[in-house]
Amino acid sequence: MKKLLLVFLLFLFAGIGMAHSADSLFFPYQYEEFKLDNGFKTYLIPVHGSGLVAYYSIVRTGSRDEWEQGKSGFAHFFEHMMFRGTKKYPGPVYDRMITEMGADANAYTTDDYTAFHLVFPTTYMKKVMELESNRFEDLSYSERDFKTEAGAVYGEFRKGRVNPWWVLEENLYDLAFVKHTYKHTTIGFEADIKNMPNMYQYSLSFFKRYYRPENVVLVITGDFDPVRTKELIQEYYGSWKKGFVPPKIQKEPVQRKERSKVVKYPGKTLPILAIGYKGPAFDPTNKMVAGAYILGDMAFGENSDLYKKLALKEQKVEFIEPDFSYHRDPNLLIIYSMIKNENDISYVKGEIDDTIEKFKSQAVSETELKNYIEHVRYRFLMNLNNPDNIAGSLARYIAMTGRLESVNELFNTMDSLTPDDIRAVANRYLQSSHSTVITLEGEK
Repeated sequence: MKKLLLVFLLFLFAGIGMAHSADSLFFPYQYEEFKLDNGFKTYLIPVHGSGLVAYYSIVRTGSRDEWEQGKSGFAHFFEHMMFRGTKKYPGPVYDRMITEMGADANAYTTDDYTAFHLVFPTTYMKKVMELESNRFEDLSYSERDFKTEAGAVYGEFRKGRVNPWWVLEENLYDLAFVKHTYKHTTIGFEADIKNMPNMYQYSLSFFKRYYRPENVVLVITGDFDPVRTKELIQEYYGSWKKGFVPPKIQKEPVQRKERSKVVKYPGKTLPILAIGYKGPAFDPTNKMVAGAYILGDMAFGENSDLYKKLALKEQKVEFIEPDFSYHRDPNLLIIYSMIKNENDISYVKGEIDDTIEKFKSQAVSETELKNYIEHVRYRFLMNLNNPDNIAGSLARYIAMTGRLESVNELFNTMDSLTPDDIRAVANRYLQSSHSTVITLEGEK
């Protein structure tokens, strides 16, 4: 694996140059930060040769920011509404122009951010920047269009409810959180979505507060001229007015005992077990944050002893996997498993508990830890194989911190981890008193 990684890095560096030495930076591409007076920030990452550009507008607002009672779901809603267009370029006109350019435009929403992304031939940079800046500054929609889209969002919600994983996530977060806005899933509470058609005026306020230059980071990667691109950014985004209003998010109180719930799913499914432990907020310089991600992989990933036992040897489960991902505020470190026989639910839960106790009491070997860290680094680097994947891989890190540098900081922190750090993470965060356990069972 080391030889493959070295060859891959040499290939990357051959045509791109480095802003700093390879010893000081993990992210392998040269990049530049360009910031306007209104607070709008762009990361320029030239990668020549493909003739394509990836263009990611990262709005640092997700479902986390929906702090007002009865008004969840609007971050995801604006993922939809942004394609309604403006007075200058209405939705159908925008769609036609994107198609004529041979571009691919889409968007997605998470708990911590919303991303609008395009991939297009380099020659259309000016036109794309005109279109994107226009809809971010001057989005326009009628109350009738608003109600139509709100109805479509509720239809998406109802469609999602037929998926057992959707139902599982909804119950897990609702039970795990009391005050913090992570309590509702990205699409929002059903009652709020049903009432959304009556919230036209509020929608205008939401857009006005969050879709502002200080709260949006643009990432441009691919085949482009950085000097000319900075001129275009100044031309098209320089007049965008400030006005971001930070959300008033309540801090989640400390959880003192385990919470559990059995959810009955009205359909056919194998039993699903989800155990979520309260974890840390993302801080790329904190060993506990970097260590939690590695711990999840070592204890519950596909190469873990537990996976080999339950999924391969005993074949008790379809799979077991961790989701110890990063979040802007303290969120959940989750272990998922789909179990083949409902009579084995307690057994699988017991095996998970035993694994946690093992990692609390015994230090992993230094060699094993370094191998896992190298695997994580290799996996991240190997995904940086085209402009779209480069920008997409950076989106969450930039959304959480506003800084691309957080990627370098995180992997530098990861490199410094010791076996004692992994044991400290297990003892601090994988406590039953901080856990939420959901068992989802289908019809017999």
